[in-house]
Amino acid sequence: MVTGCKGLAPPVDGGPSGAAVPTAADGRAVNPLDNPDGTKPGLAAVTSSADKAKARSLIEKVATKGRGPKTGYERDKFGYAWTDAAPGGIPFSHNGCDSRNDLLKRDAEKVRFRAGSDCVVTSMTLHDPYTGKTIEWTKSHAAAVQIDHVMPLSYDWQMGASRWSKDKREDIANDPLNLIPVDGPTNGAKGDSGPATWLPPNTQIRCAYSVRFAQVSLKYDLPVTAADKQMMLRQCGG
Repeated sequence: MVTGCKGLAPPVDGGPSGAAVPTAADGRAVNPLDNPDGTKPGLAAVTSSADKAKARSLIEKVATKGRGPKTGYERDKFGYAWTDAAPGGIPFSHNGCDSRNDLLKRDAEKVRFRAGSDCVVTSMTLHDPYTGKTIEWTKSHAAAVQIDHVMPLSYDWQMGASRWSKDKREDIANDPLNLIPVDGPTNGAKGDSGPATWLPPNTQIRCAYSVRFAQVSLKYDLPVTAADKQMMLRQCGG
């Protein structure tokens, strides 16, 4: 089953560990600064000085607070995984295809569907931004690719989503802005970590990842910890 945000994350020191990883060629991937609603494919690196300055300006807008308790968190409190019926009018909802398959179609190449369907993906090629690997995926080995919640649901819960309506929690759980198909084991290593304790192994993508984390935070008015914000700024040259 394609799931996200499980497992324990390895600690990352003051300068996050992990050597630069060659990024798989993916001309379709879009800079997150040019993709504020998450409807365009992939997560392209933020590289220019001008874009890094824009990234820092965006991240500076993110509020901070301490991480609250995990008490009461359950995945089911964010609705069915993966629904097509998120109530808040988020992109791709109510289009006849569940959010998992929507995200596979958005980011993958050479997509094949189940016979008679234009929704259920059975095989694809994915250029994983987190590792830089190209993954030839088939549904028979589904866990090789998981859908990552960039801002993990347990993290959301601890930062304020515990007080939200279930409808709003369903929205953030299925919003394409907060979802990226990635290498399954890498996603498992992330767990519910924020950027201070986990960043993608591919160092080239870390500023883009920080931008996307900030975009979700700002859209849903969810703060991050001070340590997470500081790490996000560092990834973009701050």
